[in-house]
Amino acid sequence: MDISLWKLIALVEALAPFVQAANLVKVTEAFGPNPTNAGFYIYVPDKLAASPPVLVNPHACHGDALGNFRYSEFPRSADKYGFIVIYPSSPHSSGCWDVSSPGTLSHNGTGGSGDSQGIVSMVRWTLNKYKGDSKRVFSMGVSSGAMMTNVLLGAYPDLFAAGSAWAGVPFGCFSAPRNVAYKQTIEYWNGDCAAGKVTHTAAEWKAMVQSAYPTYTGWRPKLQFFHGTADETLNYRNFAELVKQWTAVLGLDPTATKTTLNFLTPNWTRYTYGSQDWLWATSAGGVPHNIQANAAEALRWFDLTCTGANCFQWGKGGPMTQG
Repeated sequence: MDISLWKLIALVEALAPFVQAANLVKVTEAFGPNPTNAGFYIYVPDKLAASPPVLVNPHACHGDALGNFRYSEFPRSADKYGFIVIYPSSPHSSGCWDVSSPGTLSHNGTGGSGDSQGIVSMVRWTLNKYKGDSKRVFSMGVSSGAMMTNVLLGAYPDLFAAGSAWAGVPFGCFSAPRNVAYKQTIEYWNGDCAAGKVTHTAAEWKAMVQSAYPTYTGWRPKLQFFHGTADETLNYRNFAELVKQWTAVLGLDPTATKTTLNFLTPNWTRYTYGSQDWLWATSAGGVPHNIQANAAEALRWFDLTCTGANCFQWGKGGPMTQG
């Protein structure tokens, strides 16, 4: 085989993740309140489902939307099942998401400006433009993307139906101290939270979530989260705090109702809380911060492979209703 053929093969392999890039579009028009000027790309399959679901996939720190898309398995699934994928891009030099400012931790930025409001505007714009299903909006992310997923579910329970968070921290854990200037709160690195030193009672964690949207009385999103026991960036102690927070928010007993060994992969243990699959917490034995997310599991959790009637039925034996 001559060298030119080898170069051609290498080029094809390099471009393979972008086979569907014709449908990946950078949104440049105004799409609603976006106080930190976050950007986004959108993947719309050629054949949309009727009233398509919307999946938000915020990237990890030091990443961007294009990098997230490059290695994403979601576009191929979107082609098959007809849902839309939003790839937000952090506007900050760190490439991380604002999960610490008062604005991002409040509904519609009532505490000031923040990234979460921009992402929510992306979703609302998408739902309106493509006649999406407002009861099937989901978020899945890793690391900073997982932290943002927790923020979105906590501050916007009226919009998000479920989340899948991989190697994140509880809602509000990264919040900046009150004595920090507002501009510094947006990219604030909370070393105590990262080290697993921020602990609260279940009631205190619940109050943080409720304070983000104090007038909300509707259903809360369901959540699955994963954390490696050897996480060197966001300490594994955050796993227990996540359990405390979300069992309290969802009104579930903090004692697991079911334990599943070797879930998805050896040495991963899934804990199920409650009887209606509102909360799954998976402890990944020996796994560091660079956890390998499982897109197929996220699709199953969100019921995105369902294309008929009665998709995403859960809780009290019927479809979720938002308040």
